[in-house]
Amino acid sequence: MNIQNEMSHDEIVRAKLAALRCEHRDLDEAIAALASQQLTTSLALQRLKKQKLLLKDRISRLEDELTPDIIA
Repeated sequence: MNIQNEMSHDEIVRAKLAALRCEHRDLDEAIAALASQQLTTSLALQRLKKQKLLLKDRISRLEDELTPDIIA
């Protein structure tokens, strides 16, 4: 096994963060598009917004994982 090809923990977390942020932006666009339609059900919007909030929580947890716990 070649150790040089393996990603560090921080690199893996950063890659996950980038993917989650992209998904979060996509959901934002989907919510805006759905909200602009007149025949939109509020249930569909609520589901997308809830999914977006869950993504935001996952992003926050990963960002906290990258930030060192330094007490100043």
